[in-house]
Amino acid sequence: MPILALTLGHVFSNAVRTLPAVAADVLAADLGLSVEGLGAVTAAFPAAFALAMVPTGVALDRYGVRRTALALLAIGTVGAMLAALAGGAAGMLLAQAVLGVGCSGMLMCPVTFAARALPLPRFALWSGIIQAVGNTGMLLSASPLALLVEWQGWRAGFWASTALALLAGTAVALLVREPPLLRDTTRRTVWQDAREVFSLARSPALRPMMVFAFASFAAVLGVRGLWGGPWLMEVKGLGRVEAGNLLLLCTAALTLGPALAGVMDRLLGHRTALMAGSHALVALLILLMAAGGPGGPLTAAFGAAVLPPAFDAVLLVGFGLVISFQVLIFPAARAMVAPEQTGRALSAINTSFFGGAAVMQAISGAAASAAGIAAALCSFAVALLLCSAGFLLLRRRSAAPRTSAAR
Repeated sequence: MPILALTLGHVFSNAVRTLPAVAADVLAADLGLSVEGLGAVTAAFPAAFALAMVPTGVALDRYGVRRTALALLAIGTVGAMLAALAGGAAGMLLAQAVLGVGCSGMLMCPVTFAARALPLPRFALWSGIIQAVGNTGMLLSASPLALLVEWQGWRAGFWASTALALLAGTAVALLVREPPLLRDTTRRTVWQDAREVFSLARSPALRPMMVFAFASFAAVLGVRGLWGGPWLMEVKGLGRVEAGNLLLLCTAALTLGPALAGVMDRLLGHRTALMAGSHALVALLILLMAAGGPGGPLTAAFGAAVLPPAFDAVLLVGFGLVISFQVLIFPAARAMVAPEQTGRALSAINTSFFGGAAVMQAISGAAASAAGIAAALCSFAVALLLCSAGFLLLRRRSAAPRTSAAR
């Protein structure tokens, strides 16, 4: 129950950060934003998230999961309220930044709690469960919030997210208790703990995963969280609720995907190949989606003006299932550090997840402005391929010294 209570915060985080996918058009129109401007404003969320990950990691190890989660949920509640009340681009920019800070530990809190409370084999299972349950927040921001936005406007979506944050905070306050921290922090300063987050991020053991993470969540946030809705509505001609229904299929796949990743990891092993291969396959699916748009090579091959939305539905389901293999990064990282470093190590990786999302959000916005939404989607495919290649190269280099030593 404590892990699931903490995971409610991750549900809130997923809901509020993917809400723009079904409200992008009306949100941009009401706030006076261009397509590029919307990408820049929403990039404040992952940017603030990434910057907050270092103090969040320190707080998890120094002050514990419960207090950290309650503080962050309070900040997230304020951010959702600011978004609902935003009167212009500046107000939404501030709201997205506050939300980014508040959501910065919503995945790391349940993951860190599980890593400390469970043996490694059970933690690998629970890391998938946490991700699967947390991804139901994206279910909320598909058809249900699309209906709410259609009925009451985009502000109602942020008010609903505010209520969800309050529910999560109440559950954490009532249900989460944790044992004493594993180490004495009285002889270490907060700055020393923060420096250790950066040291772990640069360490040979974690460096390959930092590169892998850079493009991984960026693709989720970009395809499911921002550009998926505009692609289906503006390019494929669907209504908001119809687009929300297709995004709901993608989100259902994102919810089931972590369990599939855990099963494949247990049956096949070869975690490095599964991680890199999943990113390469996701890149292919994104490129196929773009190729099925107006003037795309697949569209031309079939002699059509545009491929039907059913084609996108299949690709989005595949995208959700396969990108979920990113969850394998958490047990891989947990195995490389001491238990008392868990919060900082996982937070270092999450910094790359959301730092990459912030960079790619801005790049995709510029790509959309220059060449349309298809170009924005393709920017994520390129990033996935480049980061997968870097991940494999660094893994090979980090394994080479161990091989040489063994000889």
